[in-house]
Amino acid sequence: MKQQFRSIGLIGKHGGSGIRDTILSLSQFLIGRGLTVLLESKTAEHLEGHGLQAATMHEIGEKCDLAIAVGGDGTLLQSACSLADYGVALLGVNMGRLGFLTDISPFGMIDAVGAILDGEYIEEKRTLLKVEVAGQSFKAFNDVVIHKWNIARMIEFETYVGGQFVNNQRSDGFIISTPTGSTAYNLSCAGPLVHPNLNANILVPICPHTLSNRPIVVDGDAEIKIVVCGHTTHKDIQVTCDGMATTAPVDNTILINKHPNSIRLIHPKDHDHFNTLRVKLGWSDNPV
Repeated sequence: MKQQFRSIGLIGKHGGSGIRDTILSLSQFLIGRGLTVLLESKTAEHLEGHGLQAATMHEIGEKCDLAIAVGGDGTLLQSACSLADYGVALLGVNMGRLGFLTDISPFGMIDAVGAILDGEYIEEKRTLLKVEVAGQSFKAFNDVVIHKWNIARMIEFETYVGGQFVNNQRSDGFIISTPTGSTAYNLSCAGPLVHPNLNANILVPICPHTLSNRPIVVDGDAEIKIVVCGHTTHKDIQVTCDGMATTAPVDNTILINKHPNSIRLIHPKDHDHFNTLRVKLGWSDNPV
């Protein structure tokens, strides 16, 4: 039997256009169904007169069994990483542009959320990455990007997968992408689209100096180690997780592993991954 959601956390894109009306409409609907509704505290700061109980992400993780992210994919990505340790199911309402993850339209939101609350939904478990750099640990749902930031020349580094040496390369950077992130930066760098159910990661060079250096799909359980080498130092390197800068690898080493927790992503019952690709990437458009 599918889980019945009773306590709902609402998380909005801060200052986004139309967010206030969408969240208020959604909260009134949820309260009308007798559900407990918590509004993420930073979102609450941007919604004067909302009349809802504000809560931190920690409190939403502790008290809610479903979190609804209202915004773009970025809002959902940040919510996913913040709530990953709590096992909270996550649903997205798309107020952004592409919306590969936030697949509910605000125009059909009430009917779609109502059906999900009635048990008509699909639940997916998506891979999350654990990134260790400079003695700190970070999470990434889409990708980890290792790139130059203060120099006009390429960076040099070695790549190891599962303890085996892969190559030494010089490039503008490197993307380690989950299947979820294959439609993000990976796609822009000519990496392959990977079905989100696969246990895999994608290694994508950014503007490599060698023409034969191409994206590689590797086992999702294998540890990936990046070692900065050659004339490149840790001061030339920036590590970014889901678009958020972290820190420089002071010991020249970055470790990426599958996180022990996965993301519970909720979709409407009629969700079709390939239909999403057709629509978002314009595959169905016919040339004039």
